[in-house]
Amino acid sequence: MTEVEVDMELDCSGQSCPLPVLKTKKAMDNMESGQILRMVSTDPGAVSDMDAWTKHTGNELVASDVAGPEYVFYMRKK
Repeated sequence: MTEVEVDMELDCSGQSCPLPVLKTKKAMDNMESGQILRMVSTDPGAVSDMDAWTKHTGNELVASDVAGPEYVFYMRKK
Protein backbone atom coordinates (compact mmCIF):
# COMPACT_ATOMS: atom_id res chain seq x y z
CA MET A 1 0.00 0.00 0.00
CA THR A 2 1.04 3.58 -0.60
CA GLU A 3 2.15 5.64 2.41
CA VAL A 4 0.27 8.94 2.16
CA GLU A 5 -0.76 11.15 5.07
CA VAL A 6 -4.52 11.59 4.78
CA ASP A 7 -6.91 14.17 6.22
CA MET A 8 -10.14 12.24 5.64
CA GLU A 9 -11.14 8.67 4.81
CA LEU A 10 -14.17 7.48 2.86
CA ASP A 11 -15.26 3.85 2.54
CA CYS A 12 -17.39 3.18 -0.55
CA SER A 13 -17.00 -0.60 -0.39
CA GLY A 14 -19.98 -2.49 -1.81
CA GLN A 15 -21.27 0.53 -3.72
CA SER A 16 -21.35 0.75 -7.48
CA CYS A 17 -21.21 3.66 -9.89
CA PRO A 18 -22.16 6.46 -9.51
CA LEU A 19 -22.17 6.35 -5.68
CA PRO A 20 -18.37 6.34 -5.14
CA VAL A 21 -18.02 9.41 -7.37
CA LEU A 22 -20.94 11.23 -5.74
CA LYS A 23 -19.75 10.47 -2.22
CA THR A 24 -16.19 11.48 -3.13
CA LYS A 25 -17.45 14.81 -4.44
CA LYS A 26 -19.47 15.41 -1.28
CA ALA A 27 -16.49 14.57 0.95
CA MET A 28 -14.13 16.79 -1.07
CA ASP A 29 -16.62 19.67 -0.88
CA ASN A 30 -16.16 19.61 2.92
CA MET A 31 -12.35 19.65 2.76
CA GLU A 32 -9.84 22.49 2.57
CA SER A 33 -7.59 23.06 -0.43
CA GLY A 34 -4.48 20.84 -0.24
CA GLN A 35 -6.05 18.21 2.03
CA ILE A 36 -5.97 14.56 0.99
CA LEU A 37 -8.91 12.14 0.88
CA ARG A 38 -8.39 8.37 0.97
CA MET A 39 -11.31 6.61 -0.72
CA VAL A 40 -11.76 2.83 -0.80
CA SER A 41 -14.03 1.13 -3.33
CA THR A 42 -14.72 -2.44 -4.40
CA ASP A 43 -16.13 -1.33 -7.78
CA PRO A 44 -13.58 -2.01 -10.58
CA GLY A 45 -15.14 0.85 -12.54
CA ALA A 46 -13.91 3.26 -9.88
CA VAL A 47 -10.42 3.10 -11.40
CA SER A 48 -11.46 4.90 -14.58
CA ASP A 49 -14.14 6.94 -12.78
CA MET A 50 -11.71 8.47 -10.25
CA ASP A 51 -9.12 9.21 -12.94
CA ALA A 52 -11.71 10.97 -15.09
CA TRP A 53 -13.33 12.77 -12.13
CA THR A 54 -10.05 14.21 -10.82
CA LYS A 55 -9.06 15.41 -14.29
CA HIS A 56 -12.50 16.96 -14.83
CA THR A 57 -12.56 18.74 -11.46
CA GLY A 58 -8.91 19.78 -11.28
CA ASN A 59 -8.30 17.76 -8.13
CA GLU A 60 -5.13 15.64 -8.04
CA LEU A 61 -5.09 11.85 -8.01
CA VAL A 62 -1.97 11.52 -5.83
CA ALA A 63 -1.85 7.72 -5.85
CA SER A 64 -3.97 4.61 -6.29
CA ASP A 65 -3.48 1.02 -5.18
CA VAL A 66 -5.19 -2.33 -5.50
CA ALA A 67 -5.35 -4.31 -2.25
CA GLY A 68 -7.13 -7.59 -2.89
CA PRO A 69 -10.74 -6.75 -3.73
CA GLU A 70 -10.26 -3.08 -2.78
CA TYR A 71 -9.26 -0.14 -4.94
CA VAL A 72 -7.71 2.66 -2.89
CA PHE A 73 -7.43 6.25 -4.12
CA TYR A 74 -5.61 9.22 -2.62
CA MET A 75 -6.89 12.55 -3.91
CA ARG A 76 -5.71 16.07 -3.08
CA LYS A 77 -8.30 18.84 -3.17
CA LYS A 78 -7.35 21.67 -5.52
